[in-house]
Formats: sequence, structure tokens, C-alpha cells
Amino acid sequence: MKIGVPKEIKPQENRIGLTPESVKTLVSEGHEVIVENNGGFEAGFENEQYIKAGAKIANSAADIFDDAEIIVKVKEPQKSEVGMIRENQIVYTYLHLAAAKELTEGLIKSKSINIAYETVTDNSGRLPLLAPMSAVAGRMSVQAGAHCLEKNQNGRGLLLGGAPGVTGATVVILGGGVVGENAAVIATGMQAKVHIVDKSEERLKQLKEIFGDKIIPEQSDKIDLTKLLSEADLLVGGVLIPGAEAPKLVTKQMLKFMKRGSVIVDVAIDQGGCVETSRPTTHGDPTYIVDDVVHYCVANMPGGVPRTSTLALNKATLPFLSKLAKKGYQKALGEDKNFLAGLNVHKGHVTYKAVADVFGHEYLDPGEAIKN
Repeated sequence: MKIGVPKEIKPQENRIGLTPESVKTLVSEGHEVIVENNGGFEAGFENEQYIKAGAKIANSAADIFDDAEIIVKVKEPQKSEVGMIRENQIVYTYLHLAAAKELTEGLIKSKSINIAYETVTDNSGRLPLLAPMSAVAGRMSVQAGAHCLEKNQNGRGLLLGGAPGVTGATVVILGGGVVGENAAVIATGMQAKVHIVDKSEERLKQLKEIFGDKIIPEQSDKIDLTKLLSEADLLVGGVLIPGAEAPKLVTKQMLKFMKRGSVIVDVAIDQGGCVETSRPTTHGDPTYIVDDVVHYCVANMPGGVPRTSTLALNKATLPFLSKLAKKGYQKALGEDKNFLAGLNVHKGHVTYKAVADVFGHEYLDPGEAIKN
């Protein structure tokens, strides 16, 4: 198959869909790979590396969209890209459609086949293609939050880990999944006081086994969240409902109880955010203030560390892409119910129920969709 990799054009997005090593693997399997000129430059991958791996270099994204059967990206197609997607073309990338009505409508209209990394599952119901970027974002959330707590960033003027004789900051992490666990890795390493809030008693026990007394596990239905927020210097929002809009766990009213100069890092912003006052920001202008609380809501946090992120992402996405290119989407998805869960929009129909529900579209079962 012909596989196309356009340069990412979302603001401050420096990752790329395939590394040269991934290209080498695909070419060895008999596929043709086309990479946009300097598409991997910001992630540290040169044109020459792609050429050596067997790729062809295209002058523009339009050339790639015109020629490729599969489009491999990192972030959701931007408006100009949606207009280039062809009928029956396969798009394989993060989509986050539940928070993107215009994009959903554009993909429906294109009659293309759209597979979202973030809804592909494994046999345990986990999200293996979302996990590596969730891990990066989780770790970055505390790094970013610690920076935002500095006074020149309009924060409280706190050092997250404290100082000799001075206790560290209090970090509250909403959600004990991949984001939450990785945020805790950094926050505990920086010697902050760390609370992790989750609805699952079993998951909290697992986290307690991992971190011991370095964390305080909090079961969500047994705590007063407003009181906990009043103690927080840094709040990390890492709540996820696969493929659906994030629940608004923190209301605007609750912000009034938070400390002046405290910081919210809403990692769930890709799915609409879990804080009512969150709105997407960029690496170029990452923060804003509501009720004296600093909000950091960068929608592509791992794009700030593009080399690490691209390498981590490719380890997860490449095996599925190899299967897709070798067998074609109908057979590849039909043989693997976990891969089939990634199909969000198919030839004008919404095939992921949470997306259909949020926008009022008729839902078509993905298993039925791929028969046509």
C-alpha cells in the first residue's frame, strides 16, 4: 500500500506520524511510504534519514493526500487537511472527535475511513495507543505545573518540592489511570505531597502498592472534593472516558475555594477538559487565569517533547499499521475486535457510539460498517 505522512500543522505540534525506523520496517514489508519535506525535522529526523529508510519525499501535503491510500498522522486533521481527504482514504491518527463537532462533520462528509488511536483497545479494555502519550502528558503535567507555580508565571511562588525546613506543595491528581500514575511518578519524585483521586478502590490499592506512603489515595465517592481543592497548590486533571467527552468534575464555583495563584493542568482538554473553566491553549500561549487560578490547558502537551513522543508513539502504533497495510482495513479490523474499536467514522457513518451520542448522529455498528 501507499502510506503518506504529512507534516503536522497544528500550532506548536512538532511530532510526526512515522520515524525513519518505522518507515524502514514498512518498506521492508513491501509498502511505499511518502513523507512530506522536512516533516520530521522538528522531532530531530532529517529528510536524508527517511530517504535512507526507503521513503520518498513529497514537496507538499497536497501531494501526499492526492497519492496515499493510508494517511498516518499524530494529531487530528486540521481544517485545510480535511478538505484534502479523499473518499475511501484511510486516516490513522488521534481524532478526539467527541470534543470536535466540526471535524466530525468534515470527516463524515469526506466519506473516508477514520481510525482513532485513542479508542483502540486491548483484551483488558486498556487503550494501548493512547497510553504512551498519556504517560508523556502525565509526566509533563507536573513539570508544567511546577513552572506555572513560579511567581513570574503568576503562580503562588512555590517550589513544588519545598526546601530544607519548608514542606513541598500539595498536588491533587484527578484520575488514577496512565496520566495520573505518571503524574505521580514526577510529583512524588519532586517530594510534593500527593493525593490521587479515583473512583476505583482496586486501582487505588494498586497505586498504593506502587508508591507506598508517597501518595494519599482518595476514593472519589468518599471525599469532599471542594475541601481537597482548597488544599491543592497544583491540580492535575487526568480523567478519561474512552472516546467520550470528559466529565466536568471541577465546577467554576469550586474555583472560589482554591488558593490564589494555585495551578490547574487539565490533561483531559483533548476530550473537552474535566474542569468547567478549561479551554484549549497552545505551547505558544499555554496559560490564562480564572478567579486567580492559573489554567494550563495545552491540547497537545506531548508535542512539546516531539522526539521522545514520536519514538514512544511509534512503538505502539506501528504493529497495527503494519497489519492495516498488509491486510487492508476490512480484514485487519474484522479479525481484531480491539483494532475495530478504533473505527470512529466510516464512509459517511459514525461508528463510535460515544461520538454518535454526543452529536446526535445515527450510530452504525463498526462490524456492520466494514462489511460494505
